[in-house]
Amino acid sequence: MYVKDVIVQNQVGLHARPATFFIQKANEFKSTIWVEKDERRVNAKSLLGVLSLGIMGGTAIRIIAGGPDEADAVESLANLVDNGFAE
Repeated sequence: MYVKDVIVQNQVGLHARPATFFIQKANEFKSTIWVEKDERRVNAKSLLGVLSLGIMGGTAIRIIAGGPDEADAVESLANLVDNGFAE
């Protein structure tokens, strides 16, 4: 398992457009990936799951992955979040 905590940088959080970018990036990896907020964990490859967390700007989230490319998956998703989803 590879785990990293990040703060969502963009002001509006993970609404539909950045969540879509996040899910597309997550689906590039073979590993199982989760996003956790306030002890709630959802599949990072599920748009409805990610949107259901209601992640706003400034919120801390945890990205967790397990599998053959877990480190690359977490670091790639963390970079996407750190860069504000290029918005």
